[in-house]
Amino acid sequence: MDGIVCKTTGLNKIPVIAVATHDTNSAIAAIPAIEDNWAFISSGTWSLMGFESQTPIINDKAFQLNFSNEGGVGHTFDILKNHTGLWILQQCRNAWKNKNYDYGTLVQMAELAKPFKGYIDIDDMQFLNPSDIPEAINNFLKTTNQNTLEDDGQMVRIILESLALKYAETFHQITDLKGTQPEKLYLSGGGLNNEVLCQYTANATGVPVKTGLTEGSAAGNIMVQALGKGTVKSLEGIRKIIANSFESKTYYPKQTELWKEKALEYSAKIYHK
Repeated sequence: MDGIVCKTTGLNKIPVIAVATHDTNSAIAAIPAIEDNWAFISSGTWSLMGFESQTPIINDKAFQLNFSNEGGVGHTFDILKNHTGLWILQQCRNAWKNKNYDYGTLVQMAELAKPFKGYIDIDDMQFLNPSDIPEAINNFLKTTNQNTLEDDGQMVRIILESLALKYAETFHQITDLKGTQPEKLYLSGGGLNNEVLCQYTANATGVPVKTGLTEGSAAGNIMVQALGKGTVKSLEGIRKIIANSFESKTYYPKQTELWKEKALEYSAKIYHK
């Protein structure tokens, strides 16, 4: 087949290497983890959260918690679940386009807003593609007997806090599936540029959050090609190279008791409409 393609295109023979085949799995391959017990979040428009396993996890508990098994690099399995991510913030910015907010300004506004003034379920169906997402957020608050919001910064704050609390909920489910609590959480993708979200995630989960790469999918793709060519010898070798090649930042948990208390409020609000 490769001879036909080369003859048709006029290309010389070139190697064809099967990489992780999915951008999330490529990003996971590029996570700069050198320890064994960790979990990950690929955070961007959508959030994919889980852990790497040497075996698939196919049981009633994984099914009930809505975790899937995806084939990873080096005969591993990525046990993960999908969440809505920063899509909600992106769509709020679009709704406020006449105010010319950039993302840095929105995050600064959130930092100045009051903490824990409301909670949303980021995975609620009404947030998939509403015509007006700030209105959809207020509708959710209203139907869950919470105060609606008029302040944009306050709305951004509850989005980021609710996203971190969703991460914490899933983190506890990961601990349940693994049988042990991950010691560290690696965060890759565009979400790592949102330092407030990174810190909230550390606070909510109670473990250090370490950043990976914003373009982890591209880096993982390249490094798996290097693995296929024999330039790198293993998945562990890929991760060591990544860890030694890029700067990383670690966010340590703060106010963990407060966040545990607010996690109970969050669950009471979003699951008891």
